[in-house]
Amino acid sequence: MIPSDPNMLYSFLNLKLRDYYASLDTLCDDLDVDKQELLNKMLAAGFHYDEEGNRFV
Repeated sequence: MIPSDPNMLYSFLNLKLRDYYASLDTLCDDLDVDKQELLNKMLAAGFHYDEEGNRFV
């Protein structure tokens, strides 16, 4: 289960991407999360995914 609060989600995702997953696709597949919904939620909170850095900024 992933956090629903956008700021907690931001921290959660970046930790997981840094320590456990080589890409957002892998994270979403493993955690059974819809990638587009996640990206939309993060964008609405002011964060975007930096594919080269494999993190949300």
